[in-house]
Amino acid sequence: MASYDALLKPFRLKNIVLRNRVMSTAHASGLAEDGMPAATYQAYHGEKARGGIGLTIFGGSSSVAIDSPLTFNQIDMSHDRVLPHLERMAEVTHRHGAAVMVQITHLGRRGNWRNRHWLPIVGPSASREIAHRSFAKEMEDFDFARIIKAFADAAERAQKSGLDGVEVIAAAHHLIDSFLSPAVNERTDRYGGSLENRARFGLEVMAAIRDRVGPDFIVGMRISGDEMVAGGLSAADCVEVARLFAASGLIDFLSIYQGSGDTLADLPIFHASGIRDLATANRAVADGHVDLIAMTRAHIADPHIMAKLRDGRADDIRQCVGANYCADFAGQGGLCIQNPATGRERSLPHILPKAARKKRIVVAGGGVGGLEAARCALQRGHDVVLYEAAPELGGQLNHAKRVPKRESLAGIVRWLEQQVRKGGADVRLGESAEAEQVLAEAPDAVFIATGGRPRRPDFEGRDLCVSSWDVIGGTVEPGQNVLVYDEIGLQPGIGCADLIASRGSEVELVSPDRMVAEETGATLHVGYLRRLYGQAAIMTPNAMLVGAYREGNRLIAVLRNLYTGEEEEREADQIVFELGTLPVDDLYQALRPRSRNRGEVDYDALVEGAPQNVVTNPDGAFDLFRVGDALFSRNVHAAMYDSARLMSAL
Repeated sequence: MASYDALLKPFRLKNIVLRNRVMSTAHASGLAEDGMPAATYQAYHGEKARGGIGLTIFGGSSSVAIDSPLTFNQIDMSHDRVLPHLERMAEVTHRHGAAVMVQITHLGRRGNWRNRHWLPIVGPSASREIAHRSFAKEMEDFDFARIIKAFADAAERAQKSGLDGVEVIAAAHHLIDSFLSPAVNERTDRYGGSLENRARFGLEVMAAIRDRVGPDFIVGMRISGDEMVAGGLSAADCVEVARLFAASGLIDFLSIYQGSGDTLADLPIFHASGIRDLATANRAVADGHVDLIAMTRAHIADPHIMAKLRDGRADDIRQCVGANYCADFAGQGGLCIQNPATGRERSLPHILPKAARKKRIVVAGGGVGGLEAARCALQRGHDVVLYEAAPELGGQLNHAKRVPKRESLAGIVRWLEQQVRKGGADVRLGESAEAEQVLAEAPDAVFIATGGRPRRPDFEGRDLCVSSWDVIGGTVEPGQNVLVYDEIGLQPGIGCADLIASRGSEVELVSPDRMVAEETGATLHVGYLRRLYGQAAIMTPNAMLVGAYREGNRLIAVLRNLYTGEEEEREADQIVFELGTLPVDDLYQALRPRSRNRGEVDYDALVEGAPQNVVTNPDGAFDLFRVGDALFSRNVHAAMYDSARLMSAL
């Protein structure tokens, strides 16, 4: 077994001792309620503490002043009303042995003037920020004193509440970093020009904070390691920035970020470039590259990493697959593509309790929805039989992992299969469950996770087209000149276009939406577009595919503008469609008449985490549930959430 001794060593940070070298950096979890870190937010970080982490920093981009936008649904640190919430955050994390800090900032121009109080967005200069599409008012003399005081006030609130420290962010072109960066700061007064001048505002902020909280309270900074933007701070410049602030004697630690934050391609990291695996993390600490290692997204996937490591259960750690679901859908509650409990700790435990009575569970379908149903059932102490018609588990993810840059999604299936087999499930590959087979198992509950099949077009000439499944799955080779029509806007459509373009084909991606892949998360969208533009792909929004016909040895796709109704034609040698899925529900329909609930779900009980007690057929012998695409077309996370919350109260 690999050794992770370096990660398990304690570390002294000023006046506190961290129990290990692993931390979670401040990030926009999207869990604030009315700008406050209330019970849901506290449970989210409390779970990391319970799971053994050394330090957790919450409140990524928490605003210190009322003119700092709450851009990422984050915390308002500008008023004393936050104090009781901070106190409870300190209590819940300290109770489980972790240290806890809050990140504070003034977002400057990284927001929108229409949000919150409709106050002016401020910056060092009157410039426009691309990501949030707002201009900034150049800061005036009276703005400096007000904002510096706001930073000190916020730090004092953190200290009063019992937190262990604060981290001030001077990265991602928030206000302090906007002064530091020559790409944004165009001033010619004492706050512009030389590095010493550009750093003046940040140093004044840190001095005011230190003066307010005294010498013992921990104060750190997050800075950029390289802005990676034309005219911005280079890696060498950032070293000088680090030296300047370190030499001031005002700060206790530095957290390093890469990028400028001006585009959605930039992702904040701590001391490493997206370290998600323990071997790399351990080596970084053991070799002296860092003192603490941030495994933030890894802890979103599994908040119990350190407890499992401590207990010799490294194989049970659910590894982050880098899907970026947490970043792209943070506004919906900091969700993880493969862990339904993350962000929902108050209603869905990460470790499910044993059931009062052992039951026999039959799961039909070995995609992620079926695997999660089986895993949760085993964790609750039930017996499980799982049928999968294919020769391998994984369902649609066996297609998705073939898309460029999405190969890591296979890790979701690997972990689920390992847990299901380790838990003792009776896994029957190559067997398509029939109703009589299921009934012969005398089940107490049946989970239908048979997935979906591609929804096909209904226009004339539809038989000339192929589905994205055909291409991604490898049953149909990409043509040389391909039109991909994506009506859904999620990863399958643009992923299919990316796959085809990567093979050297000419690709046009057509969508009826305002932009291609509109439902794809922002960070993934950036990567897809970068590659597609690099491969000279054509993107056509606002158009519907309404017909196809053959002309000689070529295909003609008929497109209709969504707004004018005008039609135009495209010549191609292959037309690919992505229209979502329709349920594969033959088994479900066959079992409905013989089930207790006839497939009905009590939604109120489901939302409340209560048991399902629907009985519409007293003669029925089992409860019947559908999950994932067998219910209706959605995604990986939805399928796993269906199974987890049903099974948690079964």
